[in-house]
Amino acid sequence: MMVSSNRPVVRPTGILIEEHNILLVKQDVTENRHWALPGGRVEFGETLEQCLVREMKEETGLNVRVKELLYITDRFYQDSHVVHILFLVENVGGKLRSGTELQVETEKIKELAMVPLDRLQEYGFPPKFGELAKSNFPERGSYKGNFKDFYRDL
Repeated sequence: MMVSSNRPVVRPTGILIEEHNILLVKQDVTENRHWALPGGRVEFGETLEQCLVREMKEETGLNVRVKELLYITDRFYQDSHVVHILFLVENVGGKLRSGTELQVETEKIKELAMVPLDRLQEYGFPPKFGELAKSNFPERGSYKGNFKDFYRDL
């Protein structure tokens, strides 16, 4: 998520895992990475939970409930700073969008996929993220500092 600003952007994301698969969205994240966790920017007056529920609905068609804070990292790009907050969510209804429904609702989402946890690296995620997901995110609810330092290979 590239945002040019001298102010940090707060971005809650949702991790939905069902039957050892994790929900990902295909969009233009960076030049080299096109898959991400669903989520988005907090709007003024909106709580983290409200933002994540709204973004998950807009991007995926699913109604979710925020279950638990997993962790927080700071992600620095050349000209921006994103405070990335990861929450575990559960599906409480709705229907996963597909095909033309994605283009109608939001042009930034190109595809949705439930990806096996052991294939996350193929989708551009650091090896450590896959290990954390497979081990059910130990040390939940903690601040992990700089994204690049935290996600160094195990």
